[in-house]
Amino acid sequence: MLTDQRIVVTGGTGSLGKVLIRRLLSGELGRPRKIVVFSRDEAKQHEMRVDYMHRRVATDEVIYHNFQQLLEFQIGDVRDFHSVSAVLRDADVVFNAAALKQVPTCEYFPGEAVRTNIGGPENIVRAIREHGLGVRTVVGISTDKACKPVNVMGMTKAIQERVFLRANLDSPDTRFLCVRYGNVLASRGSVIPLFREQIRAGGPVTITTPEMTRFLLTLNHAVDTIFAALRDGRPGETFIPRAPSALVTDIAQAMIGARKIATTLVGIRPGEKVHEILVSEEEANRTVPRGDYYVIGSILPELRAPGLAGGPLGREYSSADNVVSPREVTELLRKHGLLAVDGAGFSFEEDLLV
Repeated sequence: MLTDQRIVVTGGTGSLGKVLIRRLLSGELGRPRKIVVFSRDEAKQHEMRVDYMHRRVATDEVIYHNFQQLLEFQIGDVRDFHSVSAVLRDADVVFNAAALKQVPTCEYFPGEAVRTNIGGPENIVRAIREHGLGVRTVVGISTDKACKPVNVMGMTKAIQERVFLRANLDSPDTRFLCVRYGNVLASRGSVIPLFREQIRAGGPVTITTPEMTRFLLTLNHAVDTIFAALRDGRPGETFIPRAPSALVTDIAQAMIGARKIATTLVGIRPGEKVHEILVSEEEANRTVPRGDYYVIGSILPELRAPGLAGGPLGREYSSADNVVSPREVTELLRKHGLLAVDGAGFSFEEDLLV
């Protein structure tokens, strides 16, 4: 599928981008001709480049040989139309993982969230349209917060989805798709690394509200969703992974274990939801099961496929629906090496080969 294709990953040095690139390099979808990591973080690119080259010490030689490798690094910003146009010039497939994703950050700097989360996708669409680029597929990476959004991050990601899906009408030779997923286990900024540090410090472990639930999704499962959309998606569709969910209190207790560490309630952060929602009531009537995923058909009638094989979902899909038991939470965290809080037993998931 991706054999001899030139792939661009915007935001490729982030949590998802690193695991996505690792999977692309494995060749499971064919060996690409080139994978371009496009981001504005020079330091993260350099660390990733050195890691890829398996060098213990970074030297200028690593940079000089950048463009001779399968994995190529380009400094640029999705907010800049000209740098986006340049990196997409010979691209076949684009994964847009560039985003401002921290809810509080987006609340305090909404203009910056708009420029990255909306302006970036608009630049990708505009470059393809105005320059007649031969990009075959664009996959936009979205979030549960785009569904019934209550915060700036979710609002901007919801518009990102509409920007990409609408682009199918203006650039019919390019297939624009989206994927949407919720909480990712042990990604940077998520609750598990926070609990780990609080437990190491002797507590207390902070809980927002006892009723809060979150989906339990690994980064590899998120990448599986991206690959499923790439393989089977039709223009304008959004792929949703089916995943178990848990009470945040059960996640905390599983990590605390037998330790004498207290928990304390601190209340919901600004813009935070009690439950993650991946499919709204309105979307449910155009959402169908497809294998291990739910697929939301486009809101635009021009892009909607005739008929709904298997019948519509017909109901909201949220993390409150399929809450697993405390024992199952413990087993899942143990399976992915996320119970250890001391020493070297814990890593962020993008650093794990899981």
